Amino acid sequence: MPKRTGRFLTVAEFCADLGISRSTFYEWRAKHRCPPCRKLPNGALRIERQAYEAWLESLPVDQVAA
Repeated sequence: MPKRTGRFLTVAEFCADLGISRSTFYEWRAKHRCPPCRKLPNGALRIERQAYEAWLESLPVDQVAA
């Protein structure tokens, strides 16, 4: 997947990066389990890239027993 350099991600880009459905995104958002979103005047949501990357880094890493 090509690296995007814009300041914000669309919901579709966020979902594609994580391999989740839009309904999962909205469920996570309702439960405050995703990065904060900004609502545009047209109602569309955007996720700030820095907040997304910080959120990813904050997630626990599963450890596989050897």
